[in-house]
Amino acid sequence: MGRVTEQPKLDYEALRKARMLENQARLESLGVGKTVSQLRQQVKEQQPHRPYQKKVYGLTPLRRSQRISNNLRISNNLKPPECNPSRIISTPSTPLSTPSKIISTPSTPLSTPKQGKVTFSGEKEEKHRPANAPLVNLSDADLLLSSEHSARRCNSKGRGSIYNPVLGICCHFCRQKKLCGEEDCKRCGNFDVNEPCLGKTDCSVCHSSTGVFCRACLKVRYGEEIEEVRENKGWMCPHCIEEQGTKPYWICNSSICLRKRKMPPTGIAVFKAREMGYNSVAHLLMEELRLGKCK
Repeated sequence: MGRVTEQPKLDYEALRKARMLENQARLESLGVGKTVSQLRQQVKEQQPHRPYQKKVYGLTPLRRSQRISNNLRISNNLKPPECNPSRIISTPSTPLSTPSKIISTPSTPLSTPKQGKVTFSGEKEEKHRPANAPLVNLSDADLLLSSEHSARRCNSKGRGSIYNPVLGICCHFCRQKKLCGEEDCKRCGNFDVNEPCLGKTDCSVCHSSTGVFCRACLKVRYGEEIEEVRENKGWMCPHCIEEQGTKPYWICNSSICLRKRKMPPTGIAVFKAREMGYNSVAHLLMEELRLGKCK
C-alpha cells in the first residue's frame, strides 16, 4: 500500500483560514469586533462609583425566655429589705443631725454541720473504710435484682457476670464494675454495703481504688490468688510495694499506670508470659525492666 497524501488536509486548512478571515472582516464591518475584556472594561467605566456606607441597625430589645423574664419581673417588684434598727448604734459624741454609724456584717450563709452519709440501714459513714467496701446510698430501686440475675451472678467467678453501677466495685485493671461471683459475698448477694466484697482486693496500706483487683486480673496480671490475699491481712498493692521498695521492678501493669510511665500497654500478654515460663505478666515485666528491655 502506498502512502496517504496530505494534499486534502492542506486544502482544508487553507479553506478554514479563509473563512476565519472572512468572518472577522464581517464582524469588524458590523462593529462587533471588540473582545470580551474590552466590553467588560466599558461596562465598569459606565457604572457610577458608589461610596461604602456602613449600615447602622437600630437597637432592639433582647430576646429572653419566658421563664427568665418572669423571674426578672418578680425580682424587680420585690421591696428592699428594711434596715433593722437594732443594728444602728449612735455615739453620744456625734450630734443627732449627723447620720448614725451602721455596722455592716458580711452576708455569709449559715454554716450547717456536715452530716455523714447514711446507708439504707441507718448507719453513719466510718472514717476509714476499705476500698472493697465503699459506702453508697441505696434506694428501694437499687435493691431490686431479678431472680434471673441473681442466679447468673455466680456463673463467672473471674470478673463477675452482672454489671451493677451502684453496688459494683470497679477493678483497677479491667475497669469492670460488676458484682462478684463469690457465693458467700454478703455485699453482692445480700446488698449489705457495710460488708466487704469477697471478690475484690483491698490494700492494707493505701485502701485506695488503685489496690482493687478482681479475681481474674489478680491471677493473670500478678499471679496471685484471691483466697491468699484474703487471708493475708498485710497484703499491699503494686503501687505501695513500689513506694516501699520491698520488691524491685514490681510495678502496676495496668494501661493507665503504664501510660503515665510513658510505656506502651502490654495488651493480652499473658500467653507470651506463660510460654516464656513466667507466672504472670508482672513477672515478665519485672524481668524486662531488670534487663533494661523496657524503656
